[in-house]
Amino acid sequence: MATKKKAFSKETALSTSAHLSAHLAPDLKTLAQVVKEIRQEGKTISLTQGVWDLIHEGHAKYLALAKQQCDVLVVGVDSDALTKLRKGPSRPIVPEQERLNMLAHLRHTDILFLRSPRHGMDITNKLIQTVKPDILVLSKTTGDLSPKQVRALKKFAKKIVYLDPQSSTSTTARIRLLSIDGAKELSKKVTALLDDFFEAKK
Repeated sequence: MATKKKAFSKETALSTSAHLSAHLAPDLKTLAQVVKEIRQEGKTISLTQGVWDLIHEGHAKYLALAKQQCDVLVVGVDSDALTKLRKGPSRPIVPEQERLNMLAHLRHTDILFLRSPRHGMDITNKLIQTVKPDILVLSKTTGDLSPKQVRALKKFAKKIVYLDPQSSTSTTARIRLLSIDGAKELSKKVTALLDDFFEAKK
């Protein structure tokens, strides 16, 4: 029997429900209120963010480690529009709705928020400013932050934790392999069709 869909709230965010509506904050104002209620219970909050394209084992392990840092984990998800700005017109491979649904089914994810371009691309974007996490979790693949960027982040995050990537193959590498494999398969099919065509012309 299907579980009843519930609107986002502190109770649903901390529940075991896998419904996206239970974990997806609809806007920054609502998110700020829920974060406030969670803090009033004495719970610590971590925040991490990314595209989460072609979700794989490495993503799941990364989120598990991020959740170990806190009581409640907020996961920022780059929208399709924001991903195109950051990664190029060919990304994401998986649409935002599907990426959100997949993340909602991972047990380490408590709160989801969809980041659009209007939420900012700066290191201190509006999501970080709203959540003001006790712990901001960053991947080491993000690259070295300048002292100025670190100082800016520490205005909103009490602590910054860097995690190693949890997969031997990056999402970009997986996409490249898929593209190469697809191109090879297409080449074989085109060659076979051309062979058939010229054979028929004899």
